[in-house]
Amino acid sequence: MRKLALLFPGQGSQYVGMGKELIERSATARTVFAEANEVLGFDLQELIAKGSSDELMQTENAQPALLTVSVAAFRVYMEEIGLKPAYSAGHSLGEYSALTCAGAITFQDALLLVRRRGQLMQEAAAEGIGAMCAIIGSKGQLVEEVCKRASSSEDEAAVVVSNYNSSEQLVISGHSLAVERAARELESDGANIAFLKVSAPFHSPLMKTAAVRFQEELASYTYQPLKWPVLSNVTGKPYESAEQIVSLLTEQLTAPVRWDTSMKFLLDQGVAVAAEMGAKQVLTKFMKTDAKSILCYPYEKAADLDMLRNELTADKLEQERRQATNNVVTKCLVAAICTRNRNWNTEQYEQGFITPYRRVQQMQKQLDETGAPPTEAQMEEALELLKQMLDTKQVPEGEQQERFADILQQTGTTAQFPAYLSTCV
Repeated sequence: MRKLALLFPGQGSQYVGMGKELIERSATARTVFAEANEVLGFDLQELIAKGSSDELMQTENAQPALLTVSVAAFRVYMEEIGLKPAYSAGHSLGEYSALTCAGAITFQDALLLVRRRGQLMQEAAAEGIGAMCAIIGSKGQLVEEVCKRASSSEDEAAVVVSNYNSSEQLVISGHSLAVERAARELESDGANIAFLKVSAPFHSPLMKTAAVRFQEELASYTYQPLKWPVLSNVTGKPYESAEQIVSLLTEQLTAPVRWDTSMKFLLDQGVAVAAEMGAKQVLTKFMKTDAKSILCYPYEKAADLDMLRNELTADKLEQERRQATNNVVTKCLVAAICTRNRNWNTEQYEQGFITPYRRVQQMQKQLDETGAPPTEAQMEEALELLKQMLDTKQVPEGEQQERFADILQQTGTTAQFPAYLSTCV
């Protein structure tokens, strides 16, 4: 089965009316927007649908708006296609969307975080002091050298590369004077330049005060294990654990976005298909530049959904076939039978093993008849019943730990059911 990556766009992809088709066609999407309205305390859906472009562009509004559209797109995707990704990655703000959809951050917490992130970023650089400019057609080394020359101690102006988006496009960020100097020099060398309509110079030293304050905010939240690997903008590689979230998201505010490194990682890992969850097609276009072997589809409008569904139909069927024979319920049945019994009390065995075993058999029969994969509730029930059966068989705790670890690792559900490892320790 081919590997799939889900991509989540960042600030700059927002536009008035984004997500309109998702809301019109899906009750799930409407629920996401209702959740966002309640958490934020204002009508985000109204702002996106009918607000002004200038109002939506403000960082504190753009960030929760883009997050909400991406989460809505992801939930509709999981409901209508449901193929789990091998990896996910988000561009700048999109990293929060990726972490949310991978289960590391709740949607409610993510909304509050990105709203606060946007406020702090706006406050960190007074209006007019900072700027960002896209550089198209220059190599990274040349842009870095020009940025160094354009940064001046005399007027205390600095400019750095803030985004390594692709081999054809970089973005520079910093004080307006220095950004202007660097952009004009690069333009004279043959590059195309485009000043970005942003309210702050992201991923630059001017975000240092915002990063210090935001780290405290990040540290006040709780994070869960990731359901699949999410790539960090700072490293271009997957998070090793949820414990890295605070430090990497803090560093992300001042460090460059290494999108080029992330896409190379996906290529090296054999990813074959990608889908962009959210507004516009910016990341899809980057993928076509540097990762042409990966088929990338936007995912916001109905036509996008149909194209992606057609592309992934065979993969989805293959995943369901594997789940039917390699799922938690099946593995629990096998483990229950294959584990040695040390309890010869007939009454205890009947109550503590035979009865729960028949319940798991019944679940497996239902799954066989429908051809559907087990739900999370069914998997958890099977694990609970297996624990009861192993206890009844008087299986040593160390051996139980090995059984549960094998089941969760083989079915890719370790992050979903960590308690079944700790209970055996």
